[in-house]
Amino acid sequence: MISIKRLNKWANMHTYYPIDILRVGLGVFLFLKGVDFISNSQILIDLIKPVQSLGGAMLVIHYVAPAHLIGGLLIIVGLLTRWAIYAQLPLLVGAVIINFVGEMNISNLVIALLILIFCIFFAFYGSGKHSIDYYLKMQQ
Repeated sequence: MISIKRLNKWANMHTYYPIDILRVGLGVFLFLKGVDFISNSQILIDLIKPVQSLGGAMLVIHYVAPAHLIGGLLIIVGLLTRWAIYAQLPLLVGAVIINFVGEMNISNLVIALLILIFCIFFAFYGSGKHSIDYYLKMQQ
């Protein structure tokens, strides 16, 4: 518990607008990816074909789009950012693995790795000073 408080204190002292803009951009990207999966579910079905024999394909289809939509919105406004990131991490690790198991698509791999790195950063950094989390914490 002390380490989380120490991380929050460090993050609040070193919060700058570019990092908040990066957080909002990450949330917008994830939200738009969720909208894309909902509007064109065939893309998601094609993506999970290499691992479809493992089972749970329907669970994946019903988890990916809502997790991206809700997680993206939470990341944009900075509410429960770490929890939203934790929900994204298995999806992003799966996106990286699918590129190695199935057909290798370099652009998808680079995007998945970049978003995974940003999510890992914000899992440690938190939502920052310009967020609903910070506002609610200051109201206590």
